[in-house]
Amino acid sequence: MRVLRWLAVSWVANAIVLGVAALVLSGVSVNGSAKTLFVSAAVFGVLNTFLKPVMRLLTAPLALLTLGLAWFFVSMMMLWLTVIIVDGFSIDGFWQYVWATVIVWAVNLVVDVWFRHEALGRRKN
Repeated sequence: MRVLRWLAVSWVANAIVLGVAALVLSGVSVNGSAKTLFVSAAVFGVLNTFLKPVMRLLTAPLALLTLGLAWFFVSMMMLWLTVIIVDGFSIDGFWQYVWATVIVWAVNLVVDVWFRHEALGRRKN
């Protein structure tokens, strides 16, 4: 049950963060469709769950040399793949990818810390 809850929270969080990126950045677009936003969030979540850990493992030596910068580009690649897979979701230009990645990272950090804190608080009770 916790896994399903976490997946639902992750999906909603990804939808929110992609929506925020689309609102804040002029080069990010979801074609004004909630369906496109939620499909993008689902695809992005699946990529982050399954492909991103593999890519992080493969790029670990490079990340060590670049002090973690390589992993930023792995995160950016997850957005790029989402754009390729989902019709109607687009990010135009390198700097839009950079800023979208920063926004996704920041919002997911807040969500992760909040839910981890909530999960730890429940275990104490």
